[in-house]
Amino acid sequence: MRAWLLICCAVVVAILWAIFAHLHPTDRIVMAAGPEIGAYAQIAGKYKEVLARDGIHLEIAYTAGSAENARLIAEGKVDAALLQGGIAVPSDTVEAVGTIFYEPVVFLIRRDAPIPRNPANWSGLRIASGMPGSGTEAAFRDFEAAVGLRHDANTHIQIPYSEAAGAVLRNEIDIAIFVAPVDAPYLIEAYGHLSLGVLPLDHVEAISRRMEYAEVVTVPAGGMSLAPVLPPVARTLVALEARLAVQDELHPALVNRLAMAAIELHGGRGIITDPGRFPSIEGTGLAVNNTARQLILEGPSTWHDWLPYWVAAQINRVLLLVLPFFFIVVPLLRLIPAAYAYVMRWRVWRYYPEIRRIEDELSNDPTPEGLSAMRARLAEVEERLAAMRLPTAYRQSQYDARLHLELVQKRLSEIRGDRVNSESVSTAP
Repeated sequence: MRAWLLICCAVVVAILWAIFAHLHPTDRIVMAAGPEIGAYAQIAGKYKEVLARDGIHLEIAYTAGSAENARLIAEGKVDAALLQGGIAVPSDTVEAVGTIFYEPVVFLIRRDAPIPRNPANWSGLRIASGMPGSGTEAAFRDFEAAVGLRHDANTHIQIPYSEAAGAVLRNEIDIAIFVAPVDAPYLIEAYGHLSLGVLPLDHVEAISRRMEYAEVVTVPAGGMSLAPVLPPVARTLVALEARLAVQDELHPALVNRLAMAAIELHGGRGIITDPGRFPSIEGTGLAVNNTARQLILEGPSTWHDWLPYWVAAQINRVLLLVLPFFFIVVPLLRLIPAAYAYVMRWRVWRYYPEIRRIEDELSNDPTPEGLSAMRARLAEVEERLAAMRLPTAYRQSQYDARLHLELVQKRLSEIRGDRVNSESVSTAP
């Protein structure tokens, strides 16, 4: 019995260990962010700080931009990625946590530059339209298609974001295009140059409707600075919605932490964002992760303040794994002693059919040879019962079987004795 208890304990421990191993996530996430001095890298740094509270290490992979981010996550080389709106991900193993903030398309120019406000009329301009692999390059190609502008109508120059504003000041380029959060560090620095300005486009609403993933946002007067007032008047801009994407195999608890961080970092009120606008499951262009969807729509569960994050983040999965244990495994464990008792008794019961057959044969007036054979069979059964080793709690059935066997042997002896006496009487002179 002790061996069975040890086996049961080992089974319980194995099940609990399997549940723990299945539920407990790794403590490391790799996120593709963008250039090291870019806005995405800055945002990834904020995610790193938030996740560190739960002991999760976020490793930031610096890249050329959203296009490279999409390639890396599609190839499974990173766990998560910040992606610009409209950037396609060539994989069905990538899901969205949600859209997380607006990225206006900003056209930075010199204030005295005679550049048409209708982009369809741009021609012969020197345009910094993004580095290879960047989201800006991809977005501007879609922008050109939306306004009917030929790509070869202007000269495209590849300049990093950090150098683009200076190139405009030095008259090396006419337009520097930025697709970034409105408060990106390189934009904040550019706003401070009084000789630089943001080109106010005509027909912004029409342009946004021609770009499937674009929206219109308004930067209020003084939204960037009140001394001096920047912008001096409200500006209406085409904007894209940045997304946070993850591998579909990323542990649900880590997805939960990323979604919680997104709510904390992007859920408030901003210069161009109303509170609660982000994160959102709309307009992601990807399948939305179920864990993130539930958290964004319903908020965190009541268990978040009481349980470790990796348990609270997936309480439903915990219940799905634990409830079968209590409703199926525990009753099965309670059946083990009964099954053990049955096996011990069966070791004795298996001889009863043989004893029963001998009893029936005794009722059919057996021959002397038959009586001898039955006597030998009973002796064999008795020998096996005597040699049997049973736990003390189950020896009673062994004793009962041997008593039954003795009764049959006694009856056989009586029949045999009666026959001997009858034969003696019949042969007497």
